[in-house]
Amino acid sequence: MSERTGQPGNLLESVKGPEDLKRLAADELPVLAAEIRDLLIASTARSGGHLGPNLGVVELTIAMHRVFDSPHDRILWDTGHQAYVHKMLTGRAGQFDTLRQEGGLSGYPSQAESEHDIIENSHASTALSYADGLAKAYRLRGEVDRTVVAVIGDGALTGGMAWEALNNIAARKDLPLIIVVNDNGRSYSPTIGGLASHLASLRTDQRYEDVLEFVKGNLTRVPVVGAPVYDALHGVKKGLKDVLAPQVMFEDLGLKYIGLVDGHDEQAVESALRRARDFRRPVIVHVLTKKGFGYSPAENHDEDCFHSPGVFDPLTGEEKPKPHGWTNVFGQEMVRLGAERRDIVAITAAMLGPTGLIPFSEAYPDRLYDVGIAEQHALTSAAGLALGGLHPVVAVYATFLNRAFDQLLMDVALHRLPVTVVLDRAGVTGDDGASHNGMWDLSILQVVPGLSVAVPRDEPRLRELLAEAVEIDNGPSVVRYPKGAVAAETEAVGRLGEMDVLRAGDPDVLLVSVGPMAELCLEAADLLDAQGISATVVDPRWVKPLDEALVPAARAHKLVVVVEDNGRVGAVGDAVARMLRDADVDVPVRTYGIPQRFLDHAKRPKILSEIGLTSQDIARQITEAIAKRSADLEEHPSR
Repeated sequence: MSERTGQPGNLLESVKGPEDLKRLAADELPVLAAEIRDLLIASTARSGGHLGPNLGVVELTIAMHRVFDSPHDRILWDTGHQAYVHKMLTGRAGQFDTLRQEGGLSGYPSQAESEHDIIENSHASTALSYADGLAKAYRLRGEVDRTVVAVIGDGALTGGMAWEALNNIAARKDLPLIIVVNDNGRSYSPTIGGLASHLASLRTDQRYEDVLEFVKGNLTRVPVVGAPVYDALHGVKKGLKDVLAPQVMFEDLGLKYIGLVDGHDEQAVESALRRARDFRRPVIVHVLTKKGFGYSPAENHDEDCFHSPGVFDPLTGEEKPKPHGWTNVFGQEMVRLGAERRDIVAITAAMLGPTGLIPFSEAYPDRLYDVGIAEQHALTSAAGLALGGLHPVVAVYATFLNRAFDQLLMDVALHRLPVTVVLDRAGVTGDDGASHNGMWDLSILQVVPGLSVAVPRDEPRLRELLAEAVEIDNGPSVVRYPKGAVAAETEAVGRLGEMDVLRAGDPDVLLVSVGPMAELCLEAADLLDAQGISATVVDPRWVKPLDEALVPAARAHKLVVVVEDNGRVGAVGDAVARMLRDADVDVPVRTYGIPQRFLDHAKRPKILSEIGLTSQDIARQITEAIAKRSADLEEHPSR
């Protein structure tokens, strides 16, 4: 492999788009693949990102762009974190030094970057539904020369929405729609390479038989799904061609099956894709790839094959040490709680490591359930566990709670079940862009009856609030915290009801600090003090339901200010204002939070600065609000 410079190699530099790729000779493609891998490693080593999945789709992506005519043909990625190579081959290789940097390339497909990026999806299991709709639209519009290609893999087929889409796609016999199953599961032996692309030769290939025997031996791990059609499709996912007789089964379903194909044999993949394209009906192309392929530190990384490493040394693969973070604290506390209470079980949705549950899984392997990318199932399964007398803790990223809201509302809360949901990466997350900012949860959770929501400000509070949450036995609870290093410890100077008083002041401003915004609010209070404005700073700890002690406290101040790391609409600030209105407290309320728009990717501090969530911005706006209110009172003394 060539020296990793972080710049495109000579051959890759010549590829400005798919047409240039089509002009390359077959013997040039391995060189191109090597240059792509070099650039992937160099770029993600500097910025972090999804390395392992992209190393695995290099030949697959080259083949797709040689066979199909993007953007006329529509290539959809599920999930979008597999699209780095696609970006390189569609004219963006020269920009990879800006990957995940402010103003640079997004870590996911982006319509603002290229006409080749069709959907900006980072929430998995959606591409098949997009593809179903696109193919139907082109059919109705008479655009019969267009092909829709959906690449799904890296866990996305564990999501129920993908199976719903497959069920509908199978019902249509007239759609030129190709489903590429990128099967990079590490259950397959690394020696399974060079598989022929033709079904007949696969059946006589001992390596295929080895795969088949492995799957048969592990079939008990596959969930029972009931409907025959769903059984058949689930069989496709597992590669059980001989068991399900796909030559008959898929004709009955309307889904032609081509596979297994060695995903690192570019010519074999091209051949399979050309046959699928020419069929002009729904086709599944089952491609076996190896996550992290071509980079030994990734291939040999037991946990996740460098799925999404932080900054690392490209020569050794050694990651830069990460600071002690919120996720680490949660993981430690779960192990402690698990030792105290045997009824505590944990659920994750394909995020065992990222949510900090590896230590719990090692300590209590029979009490950890990884349901795959299936947040909806995770919540309702948790409801069942709770009905059975256990206390489930469901750990997901805050942004992914959006996918399971109905289940939390109707399956958990309606039955007043003791389920604790822990939301990692809450608030502004930064590098991963709009879809990963956890800025919606405090708004959508406000409407759930009987739900309790805690927001810790530092490590001791995370430990104590998680312990309090799992003690709640008459309804669900949520604990949320941000991405990154845990906030500096902030001790309370007093109590107001069940709230922590972080700073006592004269009755000018009541500053309600939500969780990790405490340090910012205390800094703002210092700045206000220099302007002759005294602020009382309180941390509610539990923001739903709010502590009734807020009412007399607000009545004693001239202005109430709520600062939160969430969208401003419908969140804690609005809940505080509603509480005061209901209590006939006419003190004005100001909320400072995240504006309701999709934020571009950048570092968290830069985004907070741009949206006005800094101590200086808040102090200035409070000063202006106090001045305006004083002027209004002088002009209208009866107010």
